[in-house]
Amino acid sequence: MILTIAFKELRSLLAAPSTWLVLAVLQFILAWFFLARLDAFLQMQPQLAQLANAPGATQAIVVPLFAAAALFMMLLIPVFTMRMISEERRNQTMTLLATAPVSSMQIVLGKFSGLLLFLLPMVLICLLMGLTLDAGTQLDKGLLLANTLGLLLLAASYAALGLYISSLTAQPAMAAIAALAALFGLWLVEASATDNDNAWRMIAPTSHFENLNVGLLNSGDVAYFVLFCAFFLLLAARRLDNNRIYG
Repeated sequence: MILTIAFKELRSLLAAPSTWLVLAVLQFILAWFFLARLDAFLQMQPQLAQLANAPGATQAIVVPLFAAAALFMMLLIPVFTMRMISEERRNQTMTLLATAPVSSMQIVLGKFSGLLLFLLPMVLICLLMGLTLDAGTQLDKGLLLANTLGLLLLAASYAALGLYISSLTAQPAMAAIAALAALFGLWLVEASATDNDNAWRMIAPTSHFENLNVGLLNSGDVAYFVLFCAFFLLLAARRLDNNRIYG
């Protein structure tokens, strides 16, 4: 049943013309950013050749590319999550799911899985761009894979938060604004925190992504993303349970 809901959500996302427009614009921006970083790296080769520990193509091109993609994910994912539950509540189609022999957690996991299947190609696009550099230089494959994992986990955490906020209202536009505000607030907490405010930095997904962005792969960051997703998915399921009980 989870897979059925997931593929239904994926088809719904792909059926919207606005989705393809957003994907085309995102692809254009990422490609332009990638080529601009590549051109700057090639022009700086004479200066870099004089440095003992000069940054390679992975550090100079791939790392900034994934950092930019992470920012775009923060801006775009609320647009994709806003309709997942709120529009069904507005159109009264959530009642059909609520009366079906499927649990609230299965509904939430199905919608979450469908969105992840939709976001996965965006992450793979960045990975493929990075791999193209392997034709002309030596890549740091570990750093590239750490960035890919980090971007995927970051997108999953944004999707879980956006899905929960979508369950709180029947207005998709309000869900998008609230999700964007929440994600921006978390980013602002991390950006404004000083070195002494480690506790504040720990609650922001971007701070954990930054570790993976520079190639620091540790279980603590992965566990944070898993717990972050689980927390908001459980809240979304609890919200649907309340709707079933109280209407």
